[in-house]
Amino acid sequence: MRALIIAATLAMFAVPAIAQDFTAEQRAACKGDYETFCKGVTPGGGRILACLNKEYARLSGACKKAIDAQKK
Repeated sequence: MRALIIAATLAMFAVPAIAQDFTAEQRAACKGDYETFCKGVTPGGGRILACLNKEYARLSGACKKAIDAQKK
């Protein structure tokens, strides 16, 4: 039971990588692409950003721009 409480507490503080790495404007630009291509990706460790990079050719122009800005 204690382990469950600890896990639940830690989960409350887990923020998807896209939220950690992107500004609010960049998150908004990539939200649709995230929902389409990366929704099943477990957040953390840059996995969502890696997924978006993997799908780069299929992303919207706004999301590509946000990802390119992140790389600078």
